[in-house]
Amino acid sequence: MAEWNDPRTTGVNTAATVGVPRAARDAGLRSYMLSVYNYMASGVLLTGIVAMLFAPYAANILLSQSGRGMSGLGWLITLSPLAIVFAMSFGMARMRTSTLQILFWAFAGLVGLSMSTLFLAYTGVSIAQTFFATAAAYLGLSLYGYMTKRDLSGFGTFLIMGVVGILVAMLVNLFLQSSALALGISAIGVLLFAGLTAYDTQRIKSLYFQVAGTEMAGKTVVMGALQLYLDFINMFQFLLYFTGNRR
Repeated sequence: MAEWNDPRTTGVNTAATVGVPRAARDAGLRSYMLSVYNYMASGVLLTGIVAMLFAPYAANILLSQSGRGMSGLGWLITLSPLAIVFAMSFGMARMRTSTLQILFWAFAGLVGLSMSTLFLAYTGVSIAQTFFATAAAYLGLSLYGYMTKRDLSGFGTFLIMGVVGILVAMLVNLFLQSSALALGISAIGVLLFAGLTAYDTQRIKSLYFQVAGTEMAGKTVVMGALQLYLDFINMFQFLLYFTGNRR
């Protein structure tokens, strides 16, 4: 069985496609990708709504009394989405589609809670401008990944290594507290997740032919939406730090 996040699983499942007219395959692919995008967009919408509604209470709940760090509850809310991602990734084969859906919505809601602190650091206008700029860029990049005939799988390892490098640099900067390094990390982060948006879109499209007509199709829709959601959210946050107006 092909792993949902394995970039090598880009071949066509002949058992699922043999004898199926091209028009039917194309219609199935469009329906599959539309489901992925619907889940992804709904998750982003849920995150945004939760962040805006929770923003007035973020300082009292998520930040410590000194205001210089996260409270215990703040750390719990911040780290919980990471635990959910690991649970979904490693438990996908054993979970039902409905369970993955519930975890996806819980993940998007928790991310919204943690992102409510952005309204404390940046102006509302700046957040809105960055969101729409990210949405426009994301749409173009994802469309490129869907339409291009160029195989983008070769970029996967490079992009993932870049993300690992960014995470290491962010950990180092927790101790250095360098604004210049933080700015550089944000600029590189925007480029990396821009590339991942196109790469992941093509990979999810290719994966359709592996799972079409199987029980895995519903699961890979949710997992694909999760990956595209992460690309969007990370690109938005890095771009906000790079161009946003602070309060």
